[in-house]
Amino acid sequence: MSNSAPSASRDIRSQLSHPVVDADGHVLEVESAFEEWFFEFARDLGGQEAAIELARRDGLLYDQRVQGRFDAMSVSERRRLGVNRPPFWSLPADTRDRATGYLPRLMYERLDEFGIDFAILFPSRALPMVSIPEAELRQLAIRALNAYHAEVYSEFSDRLRPVAVLPAHTPEEAMAELEFAAVELGMKTVLINGIVHRPLESGGTRLDTLALDSEYDYEPLWEKLVELRVAPTFHSSGQGWGSRRSPSSYVYNHIGSFAASGEAICKSLFLDGVTKRHPELCFALLEGGVGYACNLYADIVSHWEKRNGDAIHALDPAAIDLTQMRQYFLDYGDERITRALEPTSKRLAAGEVRPDELDEFAAVGAKTVEELRDLFVPRFYFGCEADDPMVSWAFATHVNPAGAALRPMFSSDIGHWDVTNMNSVLAEAHELVTEGHLDLEQFRTFTFENAVRFYACLDPGFFEGTVVEEEAAAVLSKRDSERRVRGPSVDGQGNRP
Repeated sequence: MSNSAPSASRDIRSQLSHPVVDADGHVLEVESAFEEWFFEFARDLGGQEAAIELARRDGLLYDQRVQGRFDAMSVSERRRLGVNRPPFWSLPADTRDRATGYLPRLMYERLDEFGIDFAILFPSRALPMVSIPEAELRQLAIRALNAYHAEVYSEFSDRLRPVAVLPAHTPEEAMAELEFAAVELGMKTVLINGIVHRPLESGGTRLDTLALDSEYDYEPLWEKLVELRVAPTFHSSGQGWGSRRSPSSYVYNHIGSFAASGEAICKSLFLDGVTKRHPELCFALLEGGVGYACNLYADIVSHWEKRNGDAIHALDPAAIDLTQMRQYFLDYGDERITRALEPTSKRLAAGEVRPDELDEFAAVGAKTVEELRDLFVPRFYFGCEADDPMVSWAFATHVNPAGAALRPMFSSDIGHWDVTNMNSVLAEAHELVTEGHLDLEQFRTFTFENAVRFYACLDPGFFEGTVVEEEAAAVLSKRDSERRVRGPSVDGQGNRP
């Protein structure tokens, strides 16, 4: 078929002075073909019995199996059992777009039509696979998935790059798959399940975010990522948490779900001091946008200002003057209030329990707001879909504390229902410019430079051999030059280069 279909995105790309890098596209595994390859590989790797057991797993390969179970339940059964409405009609209905998600060669052929020079592609079957409870089967399934994508996309590496999946129920299994994917398969970036549901003795589960209060020490994983020069991404869903448990509405469950998981992971990594201990390591939180991140950053700053190791002492209840408090009650209280004077005085006199650690920012180690900013802003990147108007907030240095510009990345989400027409995504993102929310330099940062800086944060050669190699090298050269000149200082937008 011809690649000359009309495309507003291609027209916009022709007017830009820079490439466009898609930080988060999606592939669709061709179900029967993928199943055949997948289980052949799983059998060779883990044996016949393990492959058969994987084949029995509902939802591992086909969403229809999960949907079928849900549809067989009455509404009252769904409510009684706490069953959430799963996704439905979640893939493109346009024939050519659906085929593009399935076929690497067709996606490669259409990239110019999309206005995209280079795309990072994430598998659609990662989430059910990282949720397999049995460790051996989980690791086997994900290894087969990674090998499949490395093989299928190998001939298109100058413009398409698949992402390896790391199971992270323990740091050891994550590091084992990282070694396999990076060293043996040559894959250059990874997707980590940043939320692990740990069972509780009392029933239910607890969310483990791999850093703060984690059941395991994930420090060796962060060190291994640095050693192998692989930048980690997170793409976890928050559906089924808290209020996102509607038995009838997928939309209700989906809205804000990726933002919720992104916030949980980002906050955990930061407060645990991971960005302090590993200044060269960056993290990408995908599909949740950047609006929550702007709010999270501002919240962290405001909490730090009131509750850092020095400021927290202003809240010490031991500073209350009990005699003066009694007099206030007598002077200003009515009869009911004065009757409560004695029990209130006793409670105040008894004092509040003093926590073992007063400074909850101790691991962060920042002494000023500027240091706090420098430990957060340049270390986190946020995947934003084309229709996300909150991208402009990330660049609002007059609003964000300490004049910071957060780091959003253009993330198409092609292959999923969010994109009605694949060739309109860049055009939709460009509305941020035509409507006056971003200038052209900010749009360049959003659609090109931030993705280059993230994916090459550890590996300057990440884009070698790609169609954007020369332009990416110029961005990295500029970054390195700024580092040499400025050292530990920051640029005019409050970001360490």
